[in-house]
Amino acid sequence: MKFKEINSYLFITIGLFMNAFAWAAFLIPHEIVGGGISGLGLVMFTKTGLPVGYTVFIANLILISIALKVLGSKFGAKTIYGIFALSSFLTILQSVIPKALVSDPFMATLLGGAIGGSGMGIAFTQGGSSGGTDIIAMMVNKYRYISPGKVILFIDIFIISFSFFVYHSIEKIIYGFIVMSVATYSIDMVINGARESVQVTIISKEYLEIAERISKELNRGVTLLDGQGWYSKENVQVIMTMVHKTQSSEIMKIVSSIDKEAFVSMARVMGVFGKGFEQLRH
Repeated sequence: MKFKEINSYLFITIGLFMNAFAWAAFLIPHEIVGGGISGLGLVMFTKTGLPVGYTVFIANLILISIALKVLGSKFGAKTIYGIFALSSFLTILQSVIPKALVSDPFMATLLGGAIGGSGMGIAFTQGGSSGGTDIIAMMVNKYRYISPGKVILFIDIFIISFSFFVYHSIEKIIYGFIVMSVATYSIDMVINGARESVQVTIISKEYLEIAERISKELNRGVTLLDGQGWYSKENVQVIMTMVHKTQSSEIMKIVSSIDKEAFVSMARVMGVFGKGFEQLRH
C-alpha cells in the first residue's frame, strides 16, 4: 500500500509539472489565457507583475477557507499537495523560462493545451487535483443540481472572455478557447486510456490450464461459460475474462504457449467496474 501511495504521488507530481511547464513555456509568454485559476493568475501577472504561482496559491487558500465552512473537511491530502505542487512549479518555471519555447502563438496554443491537459489527466487518474475551479464546482454542486463539469466550463468561459478587457484582443480570446478545447480533449484521452480494458473470450480444449494460468499469473478473475459449437454440435467451455489493456499481450502468450489452435477474441471496453478495477460510484 505504501508503494502504491508513493507511486500515486509520483504520477501526480509528474502531471502537475507538465501542466505548469505548459503554462510557463507556451501560454504565459504569449499571454494566452486558457481558463482556470492559472488563467486568472496570468491576467493578474499582466496587470501587476505578480508571478502566476503566487496568484494560484493565494486564490486556492481563499477558496479552501470558504469551502471548509461550506463543505466541511472534505479535502484529501492529494488536493492540498496538488495546490502546493502546482503553485511551486509555476513559480519556479516562470522564473527560469524567460520566453516562449516557440514563437508562433498558434503552435504555442496547441502545445500548451495538449501538454497541460495531458498532465492534468495524469494527475486526475491518481485522484489528484490542482484545486481552483474544482473547489468552486464542489461548493456550487452542494446547493444546485449542476454538474461540476458545467460549472468549471462556465468559469473557464468567463475568465477567457474577461481577458478581453485586459488584452483587448479577439485573437487571444480565440486562442484561449482553443487551449480549453485541446486541454479538455487531452484530459479525456488520458483518463479514458487509463480506464480502457479488454474483454477476452477464449475457446480451447485446454480451458482448465489456460484459466488457471490467467488466474495465477495475471491475478485476474475468470468465468467459464457453457457453449456448443453449431457446426460440430460439441459442447465446449468458453473462458471469459477482463484485463487491463496492457495485459492483453500476456493473455496471448499464455494461450499460445498452451494451445496454438485456440480461438481468441478481444474487445475493447471503455470502463470496467468491480473488484480489481474501478469502484462503483453513486
